[in-house]
Amino acid sequence: AFARAELPSCVPRKAMLLLKKKRYQEQLLDKTENQISNLERMVQDIEFTQIEMKVIEGLKIGNDCLNKMHQVMSIEEVERIMGETQDAVEYQRQIDEILAGSLTEEDEDAILEELNAITQEQMELPEVPSEPLPEVPSEPLPEKIPGMLSLYAPQ
Repeated sequence: AFARAELPSCVPRKAMLLLKKKRYQEQLLDKTENQISNLERMVQDIEFTQIEMKVIEGLKIGNDCLNKMHQVMSIEEVERIMGETQDAVEYQRQIDEILAGSLTEEDEDAILEELNAITQEQMELPEVPSEPLPEVPSEPLPEKIPGMLSLYAPQ
């Protein structure tokens, strides 16, 4: 734009010099943008590589820890502990059976009979009213009440 404005008053050489300067600055700007882009990409690559290194270091530490744990706790040791646990469970089951089986078969039959008798008694008993009964007169009833027919007399 500046070169066009100066073209009529300047020598074509000066305009050419201004255009070359403009082109050089544009190329310099492109190179600078490419270099900045390359630097940003390099920074990203370095950051990612640092993360990868931390992951690998973590894996190494985890692997070392697992190996130490495996040295302390072998498969044979785990199998031994599992066997002892199974033995303890079986022993407890046997104790439970002994305690539960302390009643003889005769005792069990007697308990069942008693339960059946209690159940039968509850089924046979009628329900009793909860209100008090009226009092019964202690004097004998008269055979005839004056003015009434006798209930027992033939008609």
